[in-house]
Amino acid sequence: MHAAAAFSAPAPACAASEGYSAAFDGRRTFTLRPDALTAIKAALARDPAVGAAYRDLIARADKMLAAKPASVMDKRSIPVSGDRHDYVSLARYWWPNPANPKGAYVRRDGDTNPDIESNRFDRSALSRMTHEADTLALAYYYSGDRKYAEGTARVIRTWFLDPATRMNPNMNYAQAVPGVSNGRPEGVLDGASFIGVIDAAGLIGPSGALTPGETSALEDWFARYVDWMLKSANGKEEGKASNNHGLWYDAQVARFALFARKPGIARKIALAFPAARIARQVDASGALPAELTRTRSFHYSLYALAAAYTLADSAACLGIDLYHAEEKGRSLRQAADYVAAYRGRAADWPYREQGWPAETLDELLVRADDIWGPGAYPRSISGGLLLRHSLP
Repeated sequence: MHAAAAFSAPAPACAASEGYSAAFDGRRTFTLRPDALTAIKAALARDPAVGAAYRDLIARADKMLAAKPASVMDKRSIPVSGDRHDYVSLARYWWPNPANPKGAYVRRDGDTNPDIESNRFDRSALSRMTHEADTLALAYYYSGDRKYAEGTARVIRTWFLDPATRMNPNMNYAQAVPGVSNGRPEGVLDGASFIGVIDAAGLIGPSGALTPGETSALEDWFARYVDWMLKSANGKEEGKASNNHGLWYDAQVARFALFARKPGIARKIALAFPAARIARQVDASGALPAELTRTRSFHYSLYALAAAYTLADSAACLGIDLYHAEEKGRSLRQAADYVAAYRGRAADWPYREQGWPAETLDELLVRADDIWGPGAYPRSISGGLLLRHSLP
């Protein structure tokens, strides 16, 4: 029997392409759980940390309401396609070659080229869009003030729906390297930010700020994007990646397929996951060997696990339990135990790491405790911090 099918997950509150809508007053979310957000909302008045985080959230949301929404039309450069609606970004760790400044760029792993955030490219606009959708949607949920729902809808409409500003549903020119490639398979990773936007759209659902027609159009955008991921040369090549890129590819395709009401695609990925990913990317100790060769090895280990958890959450919506699946004696629980053992022990980590990601580890362990706990892992994040990080 296939490892993923060997476990019978309880009937999920997240129901396939409907997400948590039945239990969340029509809010079709996939990451955001009704119980978690309801608990945080109830704590606003009685927990000072949560209350302070809420006030900070509203202050940031108010500033965002006054800003022009980001779009792919903001960049100064023109894609090689000649169509500014195509997304363009620069590969993070690639730099001009000092020996040949006008020649092909060279790679410096772990050393970020600050030009990736310049307005020559779309990456900073994408980051701003996803952050604003997240913040404004949460502000609407916690405050009940419709203006934040309208702000969320405006952000989403500008990036995905408005013919004048919308992004074409592809990443053909993402993570380009001058002199090497106009766009690489690795660029598919840039789209992982869209996972949070899907939940932002769901969170504002009861407001009607996005009309049924607009919601349908958004689903269609993601259906076309999934098709690009599955059929394009860059998409197919990224799916073959054996590190965090492959995990995030699976996480994206499955979640976008659920949102686009194509659950069969998500199911296929989830059922293949134990053999295709767990057995091949987690070793017997629980480590992820492909991430350990990086200059930010602990960071990328956590980043890869976050992708695996995101995929497992999507699988749970389909009644498939990947959190307890084992393949060749390897599991996501082992991988969680492996990184958890280094909490508070940065000096003992035997691989290269430029900056210890303590907060990221704590956030991951909160998720792990929700999955395998309570009490399986230390919980050190306050409700206030959870409120600020409700979306991925």
